[in-house]
Amino acid sequence: MKTLPPALLVLTLLATPLLHGCVTAKRYDDLSARQKADADGKAAAERQLRSSTAELQKATDELTQLRLTQKRLVTDSAETGNAYRKTRSLYNELNNSYDKLLKNSDRELANKSSDYNKVAQDLARREAELGALDVSLQKSKAENDRLAADLRTREARLTELTKALADKDRAVADLKARVSKALLSFNSTDLQVKLKDGKVYVSLSEQLLFKSGSTKVDPKGQEALKKLATVLQEQKDVNVVVEGHTDTVPIRTGTAGLTDNWDLSALRATEIARLLTVSGVPPARVTASGRGQYVPVAANDTPANKALNRRTEIILTPKLDELFQILDSSSAVR
Repeated sequence: MKTLPPALLVLTLLATPLLHGCVTAKRYDDLSARQKADADGKAAAERQLRSSTAELQKATDELTQLRLTQKRLVTDSAETGNAYRKTRSLYNELNNSYDKLLKNSDRELANKSSDYNKVAQDLARREAELGALDVSLQKSKAENDRLAADLRTREARLTELTKALADKDRAVADLKARVSKALLSFNSTDLQVKLKDGKVYVSLSEQLLFKSGSTKVDPKGQEALKKLATVLQEQKDVNVVVEGHTDTVPIRTGTAGLTDNWDLSALRATEIARLLTVSGVPPARVTASGRGQYVPVAANDTPANKALNRRTEIILTPKLDELFQILDSSSAVR
């Protein structure tokens, strides 16, 4: 039955006595009660409509927030896990809100079906995106696990390499101490033992080893080389490089077998290498080289500086086989 507007209902009530005579008070009360019930029903319906509209707006706002959260998910792979869980929580909340709206607002939702269909489609798409993110997260976790294992392997190699380097440094320091002790009786101006670049350098002056222009070692020099050879026999993992050095003064013309200072330095280095091997150092560990005048330790401008440049350097280098093996194994990990 269609409800009359309040104003029309009042006019009807007022006109009724004129047309039909007086009505009973009961009939009037019934009409008033019906009017009030209709007004109350309308107000309740409007309140329910406003409530449903507010809930729909809240759902729309939450969906907007969900989209913003999704965009932030892809900015940093390290935060993907936390963002995923947060988005999943928001998705559950939005889904619950959607179910609640369906239960409490059937009539309003019917009028807004297109909007809710869009929300449902967005939710389905978001769920698919969440699934893709979950797969990506699992892949990232697997890659992180692989990188962590690789890092642990590298750290172990580094620890091993550090230990090997420390052992090598201790061996070099011990070698220097042994050589210094063996050659302690010789004048420091003629013979020096020092550490340089992880090697032991034994520098012997020309005055200790040779007469001017000669390639034969003097007796005092032979004594020093024998003492050095005794130490090297005990140090089986040490390679020996003998370097001959000269000043810039040309050799005398006509010196037998010599063309220039390079020849002189090479022959002197070879002679010293030979004396070391005769004294017990395995030849395979000894290398002789002539450097001539090209690696000076001082300017060739005074007699004193020239004397410094006329020298033989015996370079003692511990074998680095273990270090090379560690480095090779580290390279294989890459």
